[in-house]
Amino acid sequence: MARYSTEQRGRPNSPDYRLYFKNADGKYISPFHDIPLLAASKEDKEIPAKRAKTTGSEVLYNMIVEVPRWTNAKMEIATEEPLNPIKQDIKKGKLRYVANIFPHKGYIWNYGALPQTWEDPNHTDTITGCCGDNDPIDVCEIGSKVRSSGEIVQVKVLGVLALVDEGETDWKIIAISVDDPEAHKIHDIDDVKKHKPGYLEATVDWFRLYKVPDDKPENHFAFNGEFKDKDFAAEIIKSTHEHWKALLHKKADGGTINCTNVLVSGSPFCCSEEDARSIVQSGRGGR
Repeated sequence: MARYSTEQRGRPNSPDYRLYFKNADGKYISPFHDIPLLAASKEDKEIPAKRAKTTGSEVLYNMIVEVPRWTNAKMEIATEEPLNPIKQDIKKGKLRYVANIFPHKGYIWNYGALPQTWEDPNHTDTITGCCGDNDPIDVCEIGSKVRSSGEIVQVKVLGVLALVDEGETDWKIIAISVDDPEAHKIHDIDDVKKHKPGYLEATVDWFRLYKVPDDKPENHFAFNGEFKDKDFAAEIIKSTHEHWKALLHKKADGGTINCTNVLVSGSPFCCSEEDARSIVQSGRGGR
């Protein structure tokens, strides 16, 4: 059996649609809190992973796919609902879709997040001078395969772009699925420039312009929109993982973030398997 599976509640493309997650034991879990940040080695089935799975010297991370490439629906982890299912974002009472940014259709990568990370809105980033955006850290997966919403993909991190979105730090991790045909030759941000020419420039353009059709100003970037390498990205991920740990152990104020989890040992927000099941079955998550 696959390590994770999903269960759909409600109708797709409707406000009540939710995608809940289960682990290999069939227990309902939170993708935000209960899926380990690091992809565990095959011998190690414990959660969270005791050690990182590596390919050579490369650490592999778990990515939760929210939005498949070429689609427009703004699907996201519901950070304020118990067990944090994936749902479609709603703005001003309407389901949210991103506009097509010429010449692209929808999102230009598989878009998602790294579990067990949190960009703390009370923490001012020393690099960007802005506070975090209150979400898990975002990932743009640049492999050739179109993924599904709710898929868990093992990725190699290649670099990071520092988007400043409406005054908030919003890091965008660039990664590639470890099973991609080109993964063996793409190890860092410079390899992306070499093997996928134009992709990084298109990524900057996309993030700069994607809110303009909604009458918002263009977005800005730290470092003049330059991508930082994988070592820099790893440090950013590490710090957002530490912020997440503080959140789950009540050492940071999460505001409206829902920290209900099933597997984080020592977390005061840990709930039983039965509680988790009743959250899903009663539909409390989306109400």
